[in-house]
Amino acid sequence: MTETATPARPASPDEQPPTFRHFIAVDWCESSSGATFDSHNPADARDVIGRFQQGTAADVAMAVRAADTAGSLWRRTPAPKRGEILYRFGALMAEHKERLARAMTREMGKVLAEARGDVQEGIDIAFLMAGEGRRMFGDTTPSELPDKWAMSIRQPIGIAGIITPWNFPMAIPCWKMMPALVAGNTVVFKPSSDTPHCATVLVELMAEAGFPPGTVNLVTGAGGEVGDAIIDNPDVSVISFTGSSATGKGIAARASRQLKRLSLELGGKNAIAVMADADLDLATDGILWSAFGTTGQRCTAASRVVVERVVVEPLLERLESRTRKLRLGSGLDDQVDVGPLINEAAVDKVGSYVGIGRREGELILGGEAARDGELANGHFFAPTIFRDVAPMDRIAQEEIFGPVLSIIAVEDYAAAAIAVNQTRYGLSSSIFTRDANTAFRAMRDFETGIVYVNAGTTGAETHLPFGGWKQTGNGHREAGHAALDTFTEWKSIYVDFSGRLQRAQIDNQE
Repeated sequence: MTETATPARPASPDEQPPTFRHFIAVDWCESSSGATFDSHNPADARDVIGRFQQGTAADVAMAVRAADTAGSLWRRTPAPKRGEILYRFGALMAEHKERLARAMTREMGKVLAEARGDVQEGIDIAFLMAGEGRRMFGDTTPSELPDKWAMSIRQPIGIAGIITPWNFPMAIPCWKMMPALVAGNTVVFKPSSDTPHCATVLVELMAEAGFPPGTVNLVTGAGGEVGDAIIDNPDVSVISFTGSSATGKGIAARASRQLKRLSLELGGKNAIAVMADADLDLATDGILWSAFGTTGQRCTAASRVVVERVVVEPLLERLESRTRKLRLGSGLDDQVDVGPLINEAAVDKVGSYVGIGRREGELILGGEAARDGELANGHFFAPTIFRDVAPMDRIAQEEIFGPVLSIIAVEDYAAAAIAVNQTRYGLSSSIFTRDANTAFRAMRDFETGIVYVNAGTTGAETHLPFGGWKQTGNGHREAGHAALDTFTEWKSIYVDFSGRLQRAQIDNQE
């Protein structure tokens, strides 16, 4: 049985939770609806973190007006100066890193070490994109005609609608807002209703860093109200969304009506391939981190292990032994390895897939919600492993988004590559092998936007593009300089100083 640890104590029942507000223009303001909703600690639902504004379409309209008003001045601010504000924001995040991480663990549930990593990603992307304020390269090329200059530049699109999930409640908003802002766009930001406090403390630091009024606007509330209003608003020119594939498809349909620029980062069903020559201890480390880190609630989490049959038993022995030692509990406890799922609906979803898995494979560990003792007040699920799963079984094909791992046995590398690719998603993959030729084949063959060799499927660095193939998204990338592509338009410029009319493709052929 997986070990458990006691969650942090909730606030006193008599203690009223604080109330938080939207941030529009330069003001913290209440919703026009007058309604609020509560955010709870998933490790102990008795702990109410705060009350947040239930936003409306009218609130979104006000935020868009503020962003539009701020946009004309912000886009004319020199990009290096915009970058300086990003540097200040990154420095403030670094200064408040521990406070931010603890706030995240309390609201989202991931263990404190991971929360610190989440904040660090925000710091890293702020500094990286601040540097883009002095790069943001275009191209200068020779003209085909004499006395003529040819070049291309990036320019901002306008207002960016930023809609983010709960699993990386600081890193992902930063991944999206930092390139948008350094490029000269303004932002209307809607966070997940499961993590509004994380978004609020982030925006507080952005205001302190000196982003001008109206440049960054925060509206909390439901996706069907706030999110749809952002997507439908004709003055919002670009939408960046991370979340489920089903929701992403709905957003794509809405945004296409106005031909909006749209960046979608959606689901994953990521696989780790373990070859017969692999270092099995290293592979075990990578699998455990990728499958059960963040309680499996990552788009890059490994939910499939495709392993050569000759090493299935020794690998499973290691995985089962190590998994039994993982401790469940509040992520604020340094002794805890696995925190809660985000809410009770997530527990129910994982439980339903375990039921499917019992019919498709052999359950060897876990398989049930963890509700013993103090854990009864939280949303915990025991790390779960199935063996004898077939590549096309439902638990090997559908995104579960929880601590459920399927072991798929294959005969050789060729069969492994087919199994890795035999899914509608294509975000992240990994291979453990000591053979350089096999590693390079995997780098070529695996149909994913990210490939790891002798590492797990998680741990992207901010200076490389992040995103996937197939139904993982719509082709855009976050992080790296490629992130600027979502939030900029290309403009080609020709300057003719010949003093006469020169006609390209006509006069240059004479």
